[in-house]
Amino acid sequence: MRAASRIRTGAVGACVAAALLSGCRKDLCYNHYREARIGIGWECVWERDYGRGWASRWSAETFGTDYDALSPDRAAGVSMFDYDAAGKATQSFFSPEGGIVALAEGAHSFLFYNNDTEYIVFNDMATLPTASATTTTRTRASFINQHAGERTVNAPDVLYGAFVSDVPPVELHQSVDLSATLRPLVYTYLVHYEFDGGTEYIALARGALSGMAEAVYLRDGCTSERAATVLYDCELAPWGVQAAVKSFGAPGFPDEYYRSRSGDDVPRNYALNLEVRLRNGKTKTFEFDVSDQLRDQPRGGVIVVRGLSISEEEIGSDSGFDVTVDDWGEFEDVDLPLGGAV
Repeated sequence: MRAASRIRTGAVGACVAAALLSGCRKDLCYNHYREARIGIGWECVWERDYGRGWASRWSAETFGTDYDALSPDRAAGVSMFDYDAAGKATQSFFSPEGGIVALAEGAHSFLFYNNDTEYIVFNDMATLPTASATTTTRTRASFINQHAGERTVNAPDVLYGAFVSDVPPVELHQSVDLSATLRPLVYTYLVHYEFDGGTEYIALARGALSGMAEAVYLRDGCTSERAATVLYDCELAPWGVQAAVKSFGAPGFPDEYYRSRSGDDVPRNYALNLEVRLRNGKTKTFEFDVSDQLRDQPRGGVIVVRGLSISEEEIGSDSGFDVTVDDWGEFEDVDLPLGGAV
């Protein structure tokens, strides 16, 4: 940074000397620059509270984890798209703390997101109003989607975003200091399946959450109207089965940190699935309507279903257990490389 500062000072000196004679000329000024110094901050939260108050009444004993343990870390790197007054987009890359970017003449708008994702698919980044993120397709042969027409997808990676609009033109040989706070565009749902009995018979479990947003628009944080079904794997717990499922959240929902909209009265339905592989090789499937729980948790939260069980009759007294079961064999999910249209 010291060397860069000296170079910039020298360039200004050359221009000042030239200006005494004939004004600042590009052929004499060897560092003809204008720039922005970007400082980046992070808001690392896993859910937004719309009335449930999970943070204030959290039980680590019930959910097997601390509330803050579900919060994501800041990302390893940041991409920024600089949209100039003509709408032309230029991409730059920063560390998690920020950096310096050269600017063209005229006003600018800046779009930020983290670039350390695996399943995120970015669309239409050259066009600011439609720049969006979705996730890759994942298929499961045994899954019967309760919501016809929904694409089945991988849970998206942690995604942050920020938008800084209408930055005034910066004059030659001047810098502007800007800050951007990257906030979540992907949230977490802790899906908690409670069993009254029979958990000892479960070898593996996986689930699906239908009715969730298929994509999110990066400029304003609003999710797409189009819904998708998120497929995920589960972990076994003493009380049953649990999964921390990442999602863009409810479809057609504006993020309050970007802009607000009142009166979203569109009825939405959400379905939850659980498929367990028993130790004797059999499978059992559970289906639930969780619309009431999701309607006031549009940006992460907790989904709880209780009263599940597996009986001895379902296992069979002479079937025996295969304690070496470690995958779904021919029933494994298939990941496809590209996401669908938003």
